[in-house]
Amino acid sequence: MSSDRAERRGSVLAYDDFENSLPRDARLIGIDVGTKTLGLALSDVTRTIASGLVTLRRRKLADDLGRVLELAGRLGVGGFVIGLPLNLDGSSGPRAQATRAFARNLAKQAPFPILLWDERLSTAAAERSLLEADASRRRRAAVIDKVSAVWILQGALDRMSVARRSRARDPEAQA
Repeated sequence: MSSDRAERRGSVLAYDDFENSLPRDARLIGIDVGTKTLGLALSDVTRTIASGLVTLRRRKLADDLGRVLELAGRLGVGGFVIGLPLNLDGSSGPRAQATRAFARNLAKQAPFPILLWDERLSTAAAERSLLEADASRRRRAAVIDKVSAVWILQGALDRMSVARRSRARDPEAQA
């Protein structure tokens, strides 16, 4: 691994730097950071499909980070995609600030690159999909954060897929 690539590990990165720093065939974990829960999603090794992983009840920050990192180590994860809850106008509110703080704290402990992904409307989309699946109110409440994490991670995976196809069509664009 190049020293430039090594320096980017454990950092909150811009999209291009994030994608370029990922180890080959490593999964990604998507995280929906809430005040009471962390919704987690997991990609396959080809980084094509996101699936719901688990919803963790929040405790102390150190405990939360430890549980996420333990899962990441066990599952062969090479990076995190954290949903950034921007306001509809693109501005940052208190939730976005709290999410950035979570990402910075995770970066201090994680040996993996981290991407903050605009998650505007992901919870609404997750809620809509659960309603379409005729999930009960209790079931929706139990899985909404995990389903939101799937939406967040799948958005990033889809962008990576488009970028790969674009590079395959125009190899000179990589230089």
